[in-house]
Amino acid sequence: MWINKVIKKRFETDIVQHVHIAKGTAMFQGVRLAVRCFVVDGVLIDTGAKSMENEFTSFFQQQDIDQVVITHFHEDHTGCAAFLQRSMGLPIYMNEPMIEYCRQKADYPLYRKIFWGKRDPFAAKPIGATFSSRNATWDVIPTPGHAIDHVVFLNRETGQLFSGDLYCQEKTKVILREEDIPTIIASLQHVLTYDFGDVFCAHAGYLPNGREALQRKLDYLLELQGTIIDLYEKGTPPKQIQALLFPKKYPIIFFSGGEWDSLHIVRSVIRDYEAKQAS
Repeated sequence: MWINKVIKKRFETDIVQHVHIAKGTAMFQGVRLAVRCFVVDGVLIDTGAKSMENEFTSFFQQQDIDQVVITHFHEDHTGCAAFLQRSMGLPIYMNEPMIEYCRQKADYPLYRKIFWGKRDPFAAKPIGATFSSRNATWDVIPTPGHAIDHVVFLNRETGQLFSGDLYCQEKTKVILREEDIPTIIASLQHVLTYDFGDVFCAHAGYLPNGREALQRKLDYLLELQGTIIDLYEKGTPPKQIQALLFPKKYPIIFFSGGEWDSLHIVRSVIRDYEAKQAS
């Protein structure tokens, strides 16, 4: 396919704190996106992207995996799930809201298929509130905001938190249209009530001082939310707030046709504010 010829890819592996890490990076027209999956104690967390299936599946076949757990339904986290189910016979677990969606053919914009490929259908089982691995019990913590079904996984034995896309970066500048900043704030606040240390983020990688990193992100979003509300209360329109707070235009905004944009940050905060004022 022509997509595979124009997109540049890089694949790397690492081992940190007994966690095996696979990282796939896709580059196209000035946009660089990376995603990771993790193997620890017989558990594979997320499955990588279909566009790099050969690389990810080679990594999987070198690991000792009992089960697959998924943080959320997005295609960079579920792209190789069908292979794992079909060719390796592994059970797959995820949060229930998007299980039926993942049973269907991939349905997302072309630019995402360019980067991450076209995910094949797979049949996951509901994950529940906890699960067990060889040597540990894990908490499955609901953390919506980035996606309706988003969860993070906390290994009670090691205190390691696998955060999916809850963190990504400390200072969020663009989000997907359907994301919701106030809900992400609530999810961060909820996660920070748990006892954990190291964080493994699907996009930022290993965060050795993970609790502090998540707290900094929460502090940033709370301050940003407050600034947006203050400007809105003074009569500043959303697009003007965007121009004031996010003057830089990132390539992903144009490449995604606006599915990713800083304006979605502003609008999600205002939407929540207006709902609370009306209640």
